[in-house]
Amino acid sequence: MSDHASTGPFTGAETLSGHPLFARLARIGQRVRQADRDHPWLFDAAVVAAAFLVFCLPDLVPGHGDGGPREHRIVLARLPLVPTLALQAGLLIPLLWRRRRPTAAFAAIMAVFVLQWSLGVGLRADAALLVALYSLALNGRLRHLAWSCAAMAGAVSLVAVAVSGGGLPVGDALFFLFSAATAAVALGIAVRIRRAQLAGLRERAARLEIERDQRSRLAAVTERTRVAREMHDIIGHNLSVIVTLADGGAYAAQTSPERGREALLLIGETSRQALGELRRMLGVLRDRVNEDAELTPQPGVADLDGLCTRIRAAGPQVVYTASGDLDRLDRGVQLMAYRIVQESLTNALKHAGPDTRAHVTVSADVDRLRVRVQDSGPPVGAGTPAQPAGEGHGLAGIRERAALFGGSVTAGPGPGAGWTVEAVLDLTPEPTGGPT
Repeated sequence: MSDHASTGPFTGAETLSGHPLFARLARIGQRVRQADRDHPWLFDAAVVAAAFLVFCLPDLVPGHGDGGPREHRIVLARLPLVPTLALQAGLLIPLLWRRRRPTAAFAAIMAVFVLQWSLGVGLRADAALLVALYSLALNGRLRHLAWSCAAMAGAVSLVAVAVSGGGLPVGDALFFLFSAATAAVALGIAVRIRRAQLAGLRERAARLEIERDQRSRLAAVTERTRVAREMHDIIGHNLSVIVTLADGGAYAAQTSPERGREALLLIGETSRQALGELRRMLGVLRDRVNEDAELTPQPGVADLDGLCTRIRAAGPQVVYTASGDLDRLDRGVQLMAYRIVQESLTNALKHAGPDTRAHVTVSADVDRLRVRVQDSGPPVGAGTPAQPAGEGHGLAGIRERAALFGGSVTAGPGPGAGWTVEAVLDLTPEPTGGPT
């Protein structure tokens, strides 16, 4: 089958739906629904008025409906004007609450209908019973619909027997009346299902919109957390080194001007490094690329020697030991290891003081990367605690970084008065799920 033949019906349907007549009808339908939502009682009153004009007025005209062949004429009793108006009112007025109380409206109309036909009187306003049955199928409880259909079947049988005396077979009358009742019920259920589908689509669209907003907020929170962690690593570490160098330089300036000058040079170098990292971070946040800017790569395991050198310049004695094939590690894993060592040494400098000794060990095997930083604590008699009570942002950041690689972090007092931080990162590659 050609593409033209396969798309022809859809093209015709789209052309038909885009016809000006259908667009005009759609606008009229929208206005009617809006008017119904704004003034429901007015709309119901309009339905009753239209039913009165179409079904009731012909029965009030003398001699109307007496024509036609005698063999097909159904002989029914005729009542005076006042009783006829009373029966018509009993059939039409309950339609005013057919949507709010569909079961009660149907029951009231059914009672008037049975009373009317028990008197042998036929009215065109009996069509109100079909309208009430349709409203019950559309708005009522489904368990009420079953017994309402049973009552409708009994009433239809009563009418079929009443009209059979005019030459119309009972079977034909039952077929016609049951078809009309079935059509009313089927139409009500079809519209009800359609409304439920539209309501489900609207609910799903609202839920998807809420989920989209939640995902956006979660992504924003995650990004803020990541940026806060990076800023803490950059600013916290470098400021701790700068503060320690500044304190030492101020003391050395009085006794050894050369040592004070060296401290100032180290402060400048550390500040420039921190400024470069901040510029790189801000450039990422602004989401723009400056081709002329010199981009500095993220630090890795190879930069740990420089990190330990800067920490030594602030006073602590740092011993760095590396084992295993560290160069093969992923750049993300190397950045994690660097940040963990950076934060641990910063905490050692902050809480144990510049006279502490730290031992940094980074070892890698086939499926594990182990990072261990152990300090000796403050000197004896210094009175500075090795680590404050509680868990700060730095240790929380270490745990978050390790969790990204399925690792774990252990932090606590080490041998003597020191503090030990040990992180184990999982290097096992995730299964690809491909065939074996």
